[in-house]
Amino acid sequence: MEVLENYIDGRYVAPSTGTYIDTENPFSGVVWGRIPRSSAIDVEAAVAAASRAFREGPWSTMTAPARAALMRRLADLVLKNVDELAAIEVRDNGKTYREMKAQVGRIPEWYHFYAGLADKIAGEVLPTDRSDHLSYTRREPLGVIGMITPWNSPLNLLAWKLAPALATGNTAVVKPSEFTTASALRFAALVEEAGFPPGVVNVVSGLGSEAGKALVEHPDVAKLAFTGGVDGGLAVYAAAAKRLRPVILELGGKSPNIVFADANLENAAHGAVAAIFASGGQSCIAGSRLLVERSIHDAFVARVVELTRGIRLGDPMDPATHIGPVANRPQYDRILQRIAMGKEEGAVLACGGGPATGPGLGEGLFIEPTIFVGVDNRMRIAQEEVFGPVLCVIPFDDETDALRIANDIRFGLGAGLWTRDVNRVHRMAARLQAGTVWVNTYRASSNITPFGGYKMSGLGREGGADMIHEYLQTKSVLLNLTDAYVSPFQA
Repeated sequence: MEVLENYIDGRYVAPSTGTYIDTENPFSGVVWGRIPRSSAIDVEAAVAAASRAFREGPWSTMTAPARAALMRRLADLVLKNVDELAAIEVRDNGKTYREMKAQVGRIPEWYHFYAGLADKIAGEVLPTDRSDHLSYTRREPLGVIGMITPWNSPLNLLAWKLAPALATGNTAVVKPSEFTTASALRFAALVEEAGFPPGVVNVVSGLGSEAGKALVEHPDVAKLAFTGGVDGGLAVYAAAAKRLRPVILELGGKSPNIVFADANLENAAHGAVAAIFASGGQSCIAGSRLLVERSIHDAFVARVVELTRGIRLGDPMDPATHIGPVANRPQYDRILQRIAMGKEEGAVLACGGGPATGPGLGEGLFIEPTIFVGVDNRMRIAQEEVFGPVLCVIPFDDETDALRIANDIRFGLGAGLWTRDVNRVHRMAARLQAGTVWVNTYRASSNITPFGGYKMSGLGREGGADMIHEYLQTKSVLLNLTDAYVSPFQA
């Protein structure tokens, strides 16, 4: 059995507690490794190392081009090790190897993109009402960034945070999910191989209630970047508020995927299936509410059900598999509870609705791709994030009705829109309360495009050139260009 260690100050070290957490393969059910169950003592060591690296080490005096060179080297190493990193993530979270290899293979783009911005950070000279004064600004890093990542796309979502933070000269302490820690600890070795000074990047594993809580509450953490559920995000936000600490929160979603009768319906049907069932529905942007114009509702739903029945469950390492198992036992149980809740509310199952068993599924945590029809948007199954392969279908009458239903939710992360009417596209895009609107597509993403949520889906944005400012602060400098000084107390 593999025993992993924390990565602190450029070294792999055992947890101060001497205790570990078993980590299980969600497909085989086999415990393959153990990760540190870290305490506040380990977090203290990691933050102290990051603080030293920020203030005293070579990182603090390194030029922006030199930081960029290290980031490019790291990107190349990720690409070189993409097969291994993807396999680690499959073993940890059960997603298909095909998906994880593609996802990890795009991670280098994030480091290259922000490396290209590292030496573009500049202040500006400002006009002043004093001819004998010079006024200018400096854009400076914040310090130690605490990063908490989820279990569904560990390295990908870490890159969203770490790449801009490193480009701007900050240091980092990463607390990955206790369900998917292995890839972050393996990634730390690539950080070291790339030549980053000790302490610039630290990885501490453990429970959210222990290591995560200690990181969130640490007084020397300058900013927190969190991706996860709403409850966790609210706890992070509350702790940060006590110290007036800025946060980036990327939280849940219950995204509407809206299909009008004039759309390319075959494309829309495939898009609806991919929007919810890709990644087994374990995605914050999953199109979990399918809104269908009433005139095409029955025929369109029949096609979506037909496509769904063709989804292949199985070994996530098998290229023929479409969906692997649910990532962990607590989430598996939660999804089944939500399905039961939908039945109790009166939603009607069109397909799926329970655990999936059979040849090739072994001991895996599989759930049948599930579609509910007869859903009212006020039902809990339509309002609460399931984070699993569960789709709610809701009919609508016209644009106004579609917008009312789509926006009648506490979330606002993404929205899909399928129509050939270009005027409708712009009308709807302007009024949909979501951070991203996909038109005649779904799930498309890029490091160049800002991503984040409205309402309870979070605060701040990740991705895009503007993201660089999330990890900078502005300092104003005013310089008297003369030898004279007039005291305000002088007549």
